[in-house]
Amino acid sequence: MARLNDDNVRLAHEIISRYPRRRSATIPLLHLAQEQDGYLTDDAIRHVAELVGATSAEVLGTATFYEMFKFEPVGTYLINICGTMSCALMGAGELMRHAEQTLGIPVGGTTPDGMFTLEHAECQAACTEAPCLQVNYRHRFRVTPADLDRLVEDLRAGRLGAEIPPHGTLARVRQSIPVESAAGAVTPEQAGAPAWFPAKDPA
Repeated sequence: MARLNDDNVRLAHEIISRYPRRRSATIPLLHLAQEQDGYLTDDAIRHVAELVGATSAEVLGTATFYEMFKFEPVGTYLINICGTMSCALMGAGELMRHAEQTLGIPVGGTTPDGMFTLEHAECQAACTEAPCLQVNYRHRFRVTPADLDRLVEDLRAGRLGAEIPPHGTLARVRQSIPVESAAGAVTPEQAGAPAWFPAKDPA
């Protein structure tokens, strides 16, 4: 179980500095922790809680609300096959059964080599491109069983490394806001009411 490493602690403090309240950085720091280890360890959750001034229970409660956060190891490549109505009508069930056969694991399982985890997903917002799937949240559209076999083969061979990073990597380009371009984080109390809010009649 790992806390954030020294480099990520420095990055965490930079991320926190962008927000008027430390707790607002909870989700970005959870992504950072998952990128480090591929999933959220108990120690990382405790560490994030310390960094943002919350309890571990509060951070865990936030993390468990979102499907993309994992709490146990998953494969290097997480394949989510959509099973919602449009995809189901266009063959998602057959595609899932084929994926189970190709990978040799049931839905929810991980291959013995730790390379692939297979999961069902709810709507991936690509209903006109059904059936669809995601690999580490990178989309593939109108996927046939043959397409899936080629995808698995390419991932095993390392041919998609430039396109699909290991699980947990949210983005390869870090957000960077030069000091002179920052808007200036202030608390809601300091900001006051937005200008477009009508002023209250003192009477």
